[in-house]
Amino acid sequence: MASVQRLNHAVLYVRDASQSAAFYCAALGFEVESDFGPGQAVFLRAAGSGNHHDLGLFSRGNAATRAPQGAIGLYHLAWQVDTIEELAQVRAQLVTLGALVGESDHGTSKSLYAHDPDGIEFEVAWLVPRDSWDLSVMAAPLNLTQELNRWAGVSTAAQSVERLSS
Repeated sequence: MASVQRLNHAVLYVRDASQSAAFYCAALGFEVESDFGPGQAVFLRAAGSGNHHDLGLFSRGNAATRAPQGAIGLYHLAWQVDTIEELAQVRAQLVTLGALVGESDHGTSKSLYAHDPDGIEFEVAWLVPRDSWDLSVMAAPLNLTQELNRWAGVSTAAQSVERLSS
């Protein structure tokens, strides 16, 4: 049986694709790949990504409504950073933008939660090295200062390459 390898991209319906694109560029460092003009769509690529786009944004206008919180459907998207230091940098940017709404230690990741201009929730996570996962933790408060001291200089990508080559 064939199996998927990773998520290639996500697409969101938003009120204003240009406004949302500006937010995601400022918050997460996305770059505009294609902009189809006001009221249309914007495709964004994460820095260093080989994808045509990692996030597609389609305008639906100000009359568009959101599903109520807790409704059946997608809860959030999760973007991954390579180091705990990058997570701290993203946290600072999300605070500056007034978008940060939560922080959690999941035992396998250290996570930030934020809302985009339409209130769509997303997560930015740093994955703990696999040999240090604590599977007994579902969600605990995140002490980012403590985690920075513990994991300084540890790269998730470098560990992934090591696992693949062994």
